[in-house]
Amino acid sequence: MNILDVANSAKKASISLSATNTELKNEALKEIVKALNNNASEIIKANQLDLEVSQKNNLAAPLLKRLRFDAAKIQEVTEEIESLIKIPDPVGETLSTMELDNGLELYKVTCPIGVIGVIFESRPDALVQISSLCLKSGNSVLLKGGSEAQNTNRILAKTIAEATLKAGIPDGWIQLLETRSDVNEMLKMDDFIDLIIPRGSNEFVQYIMDNTNIAVLGHADGICHVYVDETADLAMAEDIVIDSKTQYVAVCNATETLLVHEKIAPEFLPGLKNKLIAKNVTILGDQQTINILEEIQPATEDDWATEYLDYMLSIKVVKNMDEAIDHINKYGSGHTDSIVTADKNNAKRFMNQVDSANVFWNCSTRFSDGFRYGLGAEVGISTNKIHARGPVGLEGLLIYKWKMIGTGQIVDDYSTGKKKFTHKKSNKKFEI
Repeated sequence: MNILDVANSAKKASISLSATNTELKNEALKEIVKALNNNASEIIKANQLDLEVSQKNNLAAPLLKRLRFDAAKIQEVTEEIESLIKIPDPVGETLSTMELDNGLELYKVTCPIGVIGVIFESRPDALVQISSLCLKSGNSVLLKGGSEAQNTNRILAKTIAEATLKAGIPDGWIQLLETRSDVNEMLKMDDFIDLIIPRGSNEFVQYIMDNTNIAVLGHADGICHVYVDETADLAMAEDIVIDSKTQYVAVCNATETLLVHEKIAPEFLPGLKNKLIAKNVTILGDQQTINILEEIQPATEDDWATEYLDYMLSIKVVKNMDEAIDHINKYGSGHTDSIVTADKNNAKRFMNQVDSANVFWNCSTRFSDGFRYGLGAEVGISTNKIHARGPVGLEGLLIYKWKMIGTGQIVDDYSTGKKKFTHKKSNKKFEI
C-alpha cells in the first residue's frame, strides 16, 4: 500500500472513529493492554534486535536508553493505558451554549481533530502512548518512528491494530510509515492529514514547519532550568536539582542549566557538587561558579543553549532573579523551568514572567509529563502558543465544532427586524 492509500484509509477510518462511543473505545484500550502483555516476549525480542543493531552503529547513549523497551517499559505503558481508560471521554463535551432566540440554540462541542501525523525518534513507548491517546480522543494516526526502532515499532503497531480491530474499531485508524521519503510525502498531504506533531531537534522541527501547509504542533529542544533563589531551603533545593537532572537524563524535561543566586552560591554549590559527582554528572560553570567549585569545566555560550540529554549540567551564578528570568527567556526553549524559593512574591513573579509552557515552584522539572499531570500520557510537549501548550494529552487532540438547533428560523426575519436575537447564555448540554 502506497502512502496515498495509507493516508486515505486513515481519513476514512477517522470519520467512523469520531462517532465511536466511549464504551467501545475503552474496550479497545483494554484489548491493547491484553495484547501487549500476551506478546511481551516477541516485543522484547524485536527490541533486542534493534538495540544490537543500534549499538553496532554507535547510536548515542541517550538514544540507546530511549530505545530500550523491556518488561518494565511494557508494564509502564500498560499502566498508562489503564489510567487513560479511567479518564472521562473528552469527545462531545459541551463547552458553551447560547440561546440566540426562543427555539434557536447554539452549542460549542468538542470533537476529534481527524488524522494526526506524528514523527518521533528512538522511543517505542511513544508509539503506544500516542496511539492510545489518539484512539481515546477519536483520531486516526499516522506514525513515523526512527529507523533505529524499526522492528519494535512494527510489532507494536501490528499488535495495537489487531487488538483494536478485534474490539470493533475501524480498520486503518493506525498506520505505520517506515521510510524517510514517507515523511516528505506526508508533508504534502493536507487533504488527508489535519495536524502534524514532530518530536526531534530544533532543525528537524523547523524543517517540518517550513515544508508543509499542515498545522504543526510540538517542541524541539528541552532546555530546562532550575533557579535557586536567595531564600531557598537549601536541602530542598539540593533534592530538586538532583532529581531534575539525574532521575532520567535522556528526556526533554530533565534540567540542563542551574541558576543560583550569588548570595547563597558559596554555601550551596560545594555540597551540591559532591552529590552531582556521586551521580556521575559532569559540571560546567561560569567564572563565578569556577571560583567557588574549582576543577570544573568552563561553560561556553553554546552550553547555555544546549540540551545535553546526558549526565552534564551547566551552572551560572546570577545577581538576582531578574537576571535568572532574562537568562531563561533568552536561552531556554520554552519547555519547563522551576524556581526554588521561600518567597511567595518571587515565586509569583517568576511564574508570571518566565515565558515557558510549564513553570514550577519548589518541585522538580521532571513533573512536566502528561501521565504525571493526569492527562493519560501525552503525544508530546508543545511549546507553541496555540490551542495546546505543555504536555499534550487528550484535550490537545481535540478541536470543537459549532452545532445549532432551530425550529424553522431564517436569517431574513432578523435582517428585516421581524425578530430579534436574545443572545442568552445557557448551561444546557448538547443532546439529540
